Amino acid sequence: MTDDVFKNDPQRLYLPFLGGFYDRIAQPMAWVIFRIAIGGFLALEGWPKITHPFAQVGFVESLHFYPGVFWSPLLAALQFFGGILIMLGLFTRAAALANGIMLAITLYFHYTHPYGAAFLTPAGIEALKTNAELFTAAAQYRLADGGANFLTQVQDKAELASWFWTGGTFLYAAFGGGYCSVDRLLKKVF
Repeated sequence: MTDDVFKNDPQRLYLPFLGGFYDRIAQPMAWVIFRIAIGGFLALEGWPKITHPFAQVGFVESLHFYPGVFWSPLLAALQFFGGILIMLGLFTRAAALANGIMLAITLYFHYTHPYGAAFLTPAGIEALKTNAELFTAAAQYRLADGGANFLTQVQDKAELASWFWTGGTFLYAAFGGGYCSVDRLLKKVF
């Protein structure tokens, strides 16, 4: 990463006196915090996959990645250990690129396999109305239309989250670990 890409030319700033603050504090802090968030949440989401490495065999095979017994543990390791590497800023570009590709496939999956139109059939909606005491007020509200509105929200959040994580990983694949990364430290040492 070239540092000049992130320099703030005082002539282009609305408040030129803040240029030094942006260069020395705001940008490094944002770069590190975002890298920790991207890597940390990848590792957090990858932890259940590491503890059950073959749990996604059916999922990966539904996307035509065969054999699932190979791809499922690889996906788990990629997400968990890749997330830790991104968080540390170690081998950042490689870990971020691999995760970015995996997340782009996830994004494709969310668009091609939407959650559906509703949870409940018309008979289910009727059962909800006649057995209202079995459901909280929030559940009754969310499921009154069969869950269609709720599923739309879930679908939108899945797509938006996938866009966010895919973009974040590709950002680090393009620019590297940046400020306060092990990669940068190693580059200075060697």
